[in-house]
Amino acid sequence: MSNLTLGPILYSFFEDHLKTQKGLSPTSIKSYRDVMRLYLSFLVKDKSRSITRLSLSELTFESVLSFLKFLEEGRKNHIRTRNQRLAALRGFFEYIALRAPEMLIESERIGAIPMKLVAPSETTFLEREDIELIFSSLPTKGRFALRDQTLLLFLYNTGARVQEVASLRFENLELEGQFRVHLHGKGDKWRLCPLWPKTASLLKQLLQENKKSYKPEHPVFTSRNGQALTRFGIYKIVCQHTQCLAKKKQGTTPFKISPHIFRHTTAVHLLEAGVEINVIRAWLGHVSLETTNRYAEITLRMKEEALKICDPSSIISEGHPRKPKWKDDDSLLKWLESL
Repeated sequence: MSNLTLGPILYSFFEDHLKTQKGLSPTSIKSYRDVMRLYLSFLVKDKSRSITRLSLSELTFESVLSFLKFLEEGRKNHIRTRNQRLAALRGFFEYIALRAPEMLIESERIGAIPMKLVAPSETTFLEREDIELIFSSLPTKGRFALRDQTLLLFLYNTGARVQEVASLRFENLELEGQFRVHLHGKGDKWRLCPLWPKTASLLKQLLQENKKSYKPEHPVFTSRNGQALTRFGIYKIVCQHTQCLAKKKQGTTPFKISPHIFRHTTAVHLLEAGVEINVIRAWLGHVSLETTNRYAEITLRMKEEALKICDPSSIISEGHPRKPKWKDDDSLLKWLESL
């Protein structure tokens, strides 16, 4: 039996395994942190003891099952959230088994807990007229007018993930010659994305606005206090400037526009413009082409709907029905005689 306790193994899991060995991004580490915080808080309440008195032997298969049930029934988490938290716990228990062999059986049992099937989420995107309405409604005056206009155009131009925008620095921009941006995405990977002249022009103006305090490592999009905008800060700005679209769609189901909807919109509009699917995959930073293919499926459905509208059978004159309807034998015979 090992003499390891929960505190040291939890510390080494984050500091050594996740940060050093796997090299996960701060965002991914925070995701693991949130899962472990929830799980340990659940155990503390379930066992009626302080977290410092929890032992490794109390981290069991049964406790994980109870925790997953709590997530679904107590916290009303979506199945996708439940699956994501299970994946994080699997990783933690696999690490424990390496350090404390007596935990191997529990780790294997937890690894065998199946992910629940869930229908793929609906991919929502904006039509071109929606984009035009948003940009025509943006304020042109005010302290943050330039920042907000640049932010929304950058989201639409690049299809960047919100964390990629939050971590963007001026040194990542190429605003001379070919306009491009280096985006730091999932898996600690970098990709190069082209910028439209309009986007580059606004970014140059933003750079001029920050010239007094400019440093290459300075964040491009900053908050009121000069710090880099957080993911939530970017979300709030997007929601604020897309209210015009929500009002336009009154009477329909609630229409919330997030930064990720701009990412979907970029992909669909690139496909509509005839950009090759592999180029879009690289543009968005998808590891698998299957992820990008869902946008191709969306545009295919749109084309099918358009074909239905243009179907000649729907506009054929009433005098020439596509399929005669026979009421009785006499009408059939009369029709034959008329031929």
